[in-house]
Amino acid sequence: MSPRPAGRPWLLTAPAVFVVAWGGNHFTPLLHLYETLGGYAPWQANLLLGMYVFGLIPGLLVAAAVSDRHGRKPVAVAGLVSAIAASMLLAASLDSFVLLCAGRLLAGIGVGIGMSVGSSWIKELSAPPWDPYAGSPAGAWRSSLTLTLGFALGAGVTGAIAQWAPWPAQSPYVVHVALCVAALGPLLRAPESLPAGQRAARPWWRDLQLPSAAQRAFRVLVLPAAPWVFAAAGVAYAIMPAVVEHRLGPWATLYATGLTVVTLGTGAVTQTTVGFLNRVTHGHALVVGLAGMTAGMVLAAVAAAAGAPVLAFAVAVLLGGSYGVCVVSGLLIAQSLATPRDLAGMTGVYYALAYTGFLLPTVLAALAPGIAYAPALAVVAAVCAGSLAVVWTALARHRRWE
Repeated sequence: MSPRPAGRPWLLTAPAVFVVAWGGNHFTPLLHLYETLGGYAPWQANLLLGMYVFGLIPGLLVAAAVSDRHGRKPVAVAGLVSAIAASMLLAASLDSFVLLCAGRLLAGIGVGIGMSVGSSWIKELSAPPWDPYAGSPAGAWRSSLTLTLGFALGAGVTGAIAQWAPWPAQSPYVVHVALCVAALGPLLRAPESLPAGQRAARPWWRDLQLPSAAQRAFRVLVLPAAPWVFAAAGVAYAIMPAVVEHRLGPWATLYATGLTVVTLGTGAVTQTTVGFLNRVTHGHALVVGLAGMTAGMVLAAVAAAAGAPVLAFAVAVLLGGSYGVCVVSGLLIAQSLATPRDLAGMTGVYYALAYTGFLLPTVLAALAPGIAYAPALAVVAAVCAGSLAVVWTALARHRRWE
């Protein structure tokens, strides 16, 4: 075994996780730009936003299984390379919807690897012997906070570049490629956290089967809650700008950027409160998050009916804060159900479920010609309330989750 570096080695992996998250979400504030400069319909722009889910889910599941067999580092490096290729393709493809879809697919693969393998690597390096003083929740909140900051800052910087810099459809991607190259050095120096003796011995495709995910606790706690994580974020920074853009004029891109940053920035802050919430609510932080999401969806329906930018901003704050609580509390539960050998696989399954919710804006945009956003969001709020009831009831019958 190589000597363990001094300090906190998880910080060597964090930059790569940060920049792949940046690449996954820096497309969000460009939706209006692609509609105006590229001439794409709203449903096409929203499909491009959600397209990377189709790369992300196999990236989450397959990459996790491969890393359980071959180690974290080689798979994480492949994810960073995929993120670089994605931004290069997106920068060159404004006029091709098919190539834009391919670029978003590659971005999804990179984010999927970062979320499953990168999160597992950070978690393992946030525990003894690598970090003997970190508390038990440290790995979950460090990884989720790194991802959230990448999502938020990527969107913020990209939106500013698109609003004021030349070549708005190309410059943001050039910046991202440069950041990815800078993150490659620390990633290559990071220690491998999964010793050969603890790796899966079977072919990786057999490790796609996760007995841990068959537990009843997974079905009644993780499964009903996970999709709302990114459904809430998507409503906040994809749907809310669309319902008020008629009042924004040339500032639509900057406003969408602001909502994205507010949503994810609020989420970044609330992620650090999950341990406290679990203590004061006796393990019910996930219920707190889902309750906030339900209220946020109700407010989103009101904001859509009023077409008010101020209300849409309030929606971003409420749904963003609830997103932060849910993503960490759900991840803690999912990872507590995993064995050491299927930790990455369970992390991948959790994020795959969470990201299915990111398709909600595409569905709502496709329905918009026939069903207005306000009643559609009212239905979404009712379904979210049903998920809250399921999780609340299930938690009442289980041990405390921390």
